[in-house]
Amino acid sequence: MRPFVVRATALLALASAPAATPATAAAAPARPNIVVILADDMGFSDLGAYGSEIPTPHLDALARGGLRFTQFYNTARCSPTRAALLTGLHPHQAGMGTLAEDPGKQAPAHAAPGYREVLGRDSVTLAEVLRPAGYHTYMAGKWHLGYHGQDKWPLARGFDRFYGLISGASSFHAPTAPRGLTLDDTPLPPPAQKDYYITDAFTDHAIQFLGGHPRAQPFFLYLAFTAPHWPLHARDEDIQKFTGRYRGGWDQLREQRFARQRELGIVPAHAQLSPRDDGARAWDTLKPEEHAELDYRMAVYAAQVHRMDHNVGRLVAHLRERGQLENTLILFLSDNGGCAEPYTDLGGGAFSAVNQPAAAGSGGRAAGTGGSSYGTGWANASNTPFRRYKARLHQGGIATPLIVHWPAGLKTKPGSLTPHVGYLTDFMPTLLDVSGATYPRTVAGQPIQPFVGRSFAPLLRGAELPADRWLYWEQYDNKAVRHGAWKAVQPAEKNSPWELYDLATDPTELRDHAAAQPARLRELTTAWDTWATTHRVLPKTVK
Repeated sequence: MRPFVVRATALLALASAPAATPATAAAAPARPNIVVILADDMGFSDLGAYGSEIPTPHLDALARGGLRFTQFYNTARCSPTRAALLTGLHPHQAGMGTLAEDPGKQAPAHAAPGYREVLGRDSVTLAEVLRPAGYHTYMAGKWHLGYHGQDKWPLARGFDRFYGLISGASSFHAPTAPRGLTLDDTPLPPPAQKDYYITDAFTDHAIQFLGGHPRAQPFFLYLAFTAPHWPLHARDEDIQKFTGRYRGGWDQLREQRFARQRELGIVPAHAQLSPRDDGARAWDTLKPEEHAELDYRMAVYAAQVHRMDHNVGRLVAHLRERGQLENTLILFLSDNGGCAEPYTDLGGGAFSAVNQPAAAGSGGRAAGTGGSSYGTGWANASNTPFRRYKARLHQGGIATPLIVHWPAGLKTKPGSLTPHVGYLTDFMPTLLDVSGATYPRTVAGQPIQPFVGRSFAPLLRGAELPADRWLYWEQYDNKAVRHGAWKAVQPAEKNSPWELYDLATDPTELRDHAAAQPARLRELTTAWDTWATTHRVLPKTVK
């Protein structure tokens, strides 16, 4: 395989984090603090460091002082990504092939082990592995890995402290049951503050947890934002920064972002911008009132991303003030591509409910009827230059930014890009590598499945890693497999055939080689079938 040829360009907004120097990088301490920050439903191009016009100066500064991946993958969906990230297993192995959106529903009794909608006890989380190695373990944000019973919640899976949502989404202004807040696995009443905003609150508690942390011991913080997942809720002062900026539409925005990505080296020079996705009309065919509504929806979305970046800056400032930034490994990524739900270009939920005040006495703002969202056209723009979106397995659904920042330990040139192909399951072996923690074979007499990822810690130290590896996906009957530069995809739509792409020459999946290379396609699909029957992907039900 011929890897993408990329170049690091000094982009980026004003620095708020120091770059690693030869002196600080010379002798990496054995036990860094570890911070994993996960965005929710954020597309590949939504950060300035990956081509966006949205101001994200704090994440851009981490990128300038760290390392950016251009070919890192998630699972295309919220819960499966969280399962793979935390366990080092394929999500089906961990029991999270899917998760019902309704917290009031449980997996059917006939669900097979891969679809029981709770982390299995034959898996271990990063927190469960790092805590025995002396790490204090903290979580703030979205859990979404099992609703029913506190034995399935964060404190039962290795975390010392937790503040956030057990469910997958809620109002940003006034979260209420059954999608309400929890502190240390105890449900909380709705917040009383009229200016409550959940992205800020997650960061408040993360900083509070770290503020009480003993400096002599390392910590692991998992900060899982719900931004910019629907509903479209942002602070008014942030929305005002963006209202009117998106009247040019998604076609123009995709062209502008793609040009910046080429300039930054995020995509290779030979890459082509994919066509506008199905379900999104040409912007200039829409009515003026539709332009106005869609401009506002995208403005709220941009405000959500911008506020999340602001909070990353708050966390970085706290680490710097405590003298802990140098030896803290920070990893930032997204759980899937931009979300096109409900798959119309006008977005979802009543426009009148988007970020509008709630009834008097509610303590905040409305939740957004039906989960207000920005729709197919803007999701397509978020995922520039790729095709498709969340829950699909073309690149737009599974490609994520990954920013790695670690001044004391990162030996690559600050601001570098890497074309190394990575996957969520790589987090477990990587963090084992840098922390010195031990992965258990058994816990309380229960055999633990071996992790399936590959450590990218050597890459952080400046070494090369083998390019030849197999990666597999399944989401809601969408299937994909990648080996080297070749990737096969089968959409879930009825009677859809397998497609075959050479990502070395065609990174945006525009030229299907399935008919021309049947032997190569057969090799990939046969491997997918074997993986599916050996990693709890199939069967989906038991008798």
